Amino acid sequence: MYYGKELKALHRSKRFRSRTLYNSELVDFASNDYLGLAHNKELLNQTTTMLANEQIYASKSSMLVNGYHQIHKDFETALCKANHFEDAVVMGSGFNANIALIEALVRKGDILFMDELYHASGVLATNLHGIEVHFFKHNDMKQLHTLLQTHQAKRKIIAVEGIYSMDGDLCDKKVFEIANEYDALLIVDEAHSSGVVGENLMGVFDLYNITPQPNHIKMGTLGKAYGSFGAYILASEHIITYLLNRAKPLIYATALSLYDTLFAHNSLRYILEHKKQLKQQIQKRKQIVEEELNLTSDSLILPILIKDNIKVMQLKQLLEADGYSIGAIRQPTVPHAILRVILRVGESEESLRIVCKKIKSLLETMKYKKISC
Repeated sequence: MYYGKELKALHRSKRFRSRTLYNSELVDFASNDYLGLAHNKELLNQTTTMLANEQIYASKSSMLVNGYHQIHKDFETALCKANHFEDAVVMGSGFNANIALIEALVRKGDILFMDELYHASGVLATNLHGIEVHFFKHNDMKQLHTLLQTHQAKRKIIAVEGIYSMDGDLCDKKVFEIANEYDALLIVDEAHSSGVVGENLMGVFDLYNITPQPNHIKMGTLGKAYGSFGAYILASEHIITYLLNRAKPLIYATALSLYDTLFAHNSLRYILEHKKQLKQQIQKRKQIVEEELNLTSDSLILPILIKDNIKVMQLKQLLEADGYSIGAIRQPTVPHAILRVILRVGESEESLRIVCKKIKSLLETMKYKKISC
């Protein structure tokens, strides 16, 4: 076996991964479908009807050949309007969006300043071609300020997440002030914040009432709160034009599927039209967690610290046996193993309350004296 030793080592360290078929009989508190739109039959029917009226049903080529459809353009226009950005581009995935941004924007003589908890896709991109990167401690604005002050560069680029995917906490609002102070480009990955926070549920720009500036770049995924698949990048027309000319995942990949684009556009409309009800449901789920587990969260991500790769998998299996799907995240993905509970609007408040009680009971049974996150 070509990689037998490596696979054995993963088994020994309790870090071996495998795919598991989706089980529709489990109550889902594991997926990132924050608003339950991936189960919304009205959106499904609306999207399939709209697509059936089109002459073609697939993109067929790169956006720079002839794969750029009116469906893409209409969604990009709607994203710009909802988020107050000048220009946009949609693409295949959030992973590819991070690769595109960092690989294209950070050139020779530039320096990237990245939060240490930034998504793995962004970290991977820093290894592609001699990118100079300095990681700063998570949400440590004092250290970021010092790094920007002490390093000279042709261009300075900062990368943070709106809501961090494992900790579930918000980026510090001061990062916007610091980026402007040093005239640094600011990339904000809103994969886990768009659709979840803000007056209009558009993410941290919306939450912090930030008017987008020429140095601001927002990217996000469509496979989470939007219940679809794909990603988008929002920025100035200047930046988007540059990306279309330099970002390899845009130049050499087939354009985002028309179905996924249409579904995401319909989801965007749905979120904006139902924002009041959705915000109430989000707040209620946070309240349930506080009542049952005495925990608070900035988002719909609830990390419960377990610290042990074996025990976190045991807890996951026990909860599945009771009919609940919960994420079990192990080292090295996170510093210490966690149960990652997604407080999905797509599942009932009653189900969330029950699973919180079950988690508390299991932790007490396993002699965890304190629940922390």
